[in-house]
Amino acid sequence: MEQAQLVAPLSVGVEEAGRILGISRSATYEFIAKGEIKTFKIGRRRLALMSELKTFIERAAKEGGR
Repeated sequence: MEQAQLVAPLSVGVEEAGRILGISRSATYEFIAKGEIKTFKIGRRRLALMSELKTFIERAAKEGGR
């Protein structure tokens, strides 16, 4: 029997994005509203690309945090 391979998600919902970034759900929505985290919608779900989260955290680290 073949073992299932884990595949990293390409995008995550807002709550999961907050967990990944280590910030609250409401702080995540604030960054989205400011345009600092780019998101898109599929149906009723708002999603953020994992690459966008990586870019956001690298930019925040370079700026010295918030």
